[in-house]
Amino acid sequence: MNPATTVTPLEADALAAAVEDLADLLVATVHGGASIGFLAPLERAEAVAWWHERSAAVAAGRLAVWAAHHEGRLIGTVSLAFPDKSNSRHRAELVKLMVHPDGRGRGLGRVLLARAEEAAAASGVTLLHLDTETDSSAERLYRAAGWTRAGVVPDYAANPAGELKPTTIYYKRIGPAARAG
Repeated sequence: MNPATTVTPLEADALAAAVEDLADLLVATVHGGASIGFLAPLERAEAVAWWHERSAAVAAGRLAVWAAHHEGRLIGTVSLAFPDKSNSRHRAELVKLMVHPDGRGRGLGRVLLARAEEAAAASGVTLLHLDTETDSSAERLYRAAGWTRAGVVPDYAANPAGELKPTTIYYKRIGPAARAG
């Protein structure tokens, strides 16, 4: 990662202050072809509203968000979603790993992924899971980072162009659970 790039956690107030930039990142990511739950063309107002809705989850501790900036410009983000049920507090879902199309191919995805994994382990999480479009560049990132493929669900989600695509489910044991076996 370039020394001019920083990755920081966003508390609810910082997320609210960054909504405009986060919305721009979301729109650019979707328009760049990333399958992250939105169809193209994604309207900026929809992206702004979506990020505003995340603030309450961050304030409640159900969502953790990190933002990557390069020379003052928001170029990436990743989040962890924490379950609210007592029998699942040992796990979290990795969600919305985004790197701006202009910043791809420079290792930022790996950095964001590692930061989320480290923070999850530090908070006592021992199991992470995620889903991603099968055969995508994101899937290659997760495999290279040691995530385990659990299976594929056909026609699970539409990509930004609206085409139904298979989704691969991954998991990764972290912290003491990873060392134990």
